[in-house]
Amino acid sequence: MTMSDQSTASTSVRGVLFDMDGVLISSTGSDERAWGKWAAFHGMQGTFSVQSTHGRRAADSLRALRPDLDPLVEAQRLEAFDAESSEGIAILPGVRRLLAKLRPSQWGVVTSASDALMRRRLESVGIAVPPTIVTADKVQRGKPDAEPYQLGAMQLGLTSAECLVIEDAPNGIRAGKLAGCKVLAVIGSHRAIELREADWIVASLDHVDVSNSEDGWLNLQFETVSI
Repeated sequence: MTMSDQSTASTSVRGVLFDMDGVLISSTGSDERAWGKWAAFHGMQGTFSVQSTHGRRAADSLRALRPDLDPLVEAQRLEAFDAESSEGIAILPGVRRLLAKLRPSQWGVVTSASDALMRRRLESVGIAVPPTIVTADKVQRGKPDAEPYQLGAMQLGLTSAECLVIEDAPNGIRAGKLAGCKVLAVIGSHRAIELREADWIVASLDHVDVSNSEDGWLNLQFETVSI
């Protein structure tokens, strides 16, 4: 990606649904520590990539990795490892500025993390938890299923077509598209080529701006990158 690959795009929506990890916050260090401890507990060091767990509920990743174990028990074990420290959690560029321009009723968080983990991570970086939250424990089917983003739009009182999803992982992008939302991808946990199913791709939320219209619509402008 070079500067010559950039262009300007815009869209108008009534609400924004943010994924959390990789979009609002960087949690790679925390994830690697927790998954590393879980792998060591089961003697599985070096047998899988933490990146393969991005964009999915922990229980779904655990089912794929160890179908012989109880995924709910293992998810609780993994979360306990994560709760030992908030080290490795940081707010990402552009997030505070963007959220400051949105009313609480205009945005929500749709994450594959549990409710407790979501609250702990957002509070650790000073992001107020919005009224609209969809977590792993609130859906029957996690990303890449459409259910999480359909529920998020419903909680905002909007149709999916009136919402912009901001994601960093292919599973989340697929979930947003299946729900009928517009999808903006942020490069971070995955390369631009892996995010190609999104409507637009940006290098970071530093490249996104938003303004409110008198009729309640949000006008977003962003500098996109091409694949």
